[in-house]
Amino acid sequence: MAWFDRIPLVPLAVAALFLGFAPFVPEPHLVEKLRMLAHGELTRPLDVFDLVLHGTPVVVLIAKLVRALG
Repeated sequence: MAWFDRIPLVPLAVAALFLGFAPFVPEPHLVEKLRMLAHGELTRPLDVFDLVLHGTPVVVLIAKLVRALG
């Protein structure tokens, strides 16, 4: 897990904020895709790709913070 520890925190946080909330108007993709997932509407491959693309930096940031604090 040494490669994981070498990921810089600040650029990761910036990527998580921008990709997690882009586009800012009318609704962030991540929020839209999570809502679709909760309602069982996440069926198109493009929607799944969007969820992975916009969610990965957020998940990695959370994992890095948990690892650093724990």
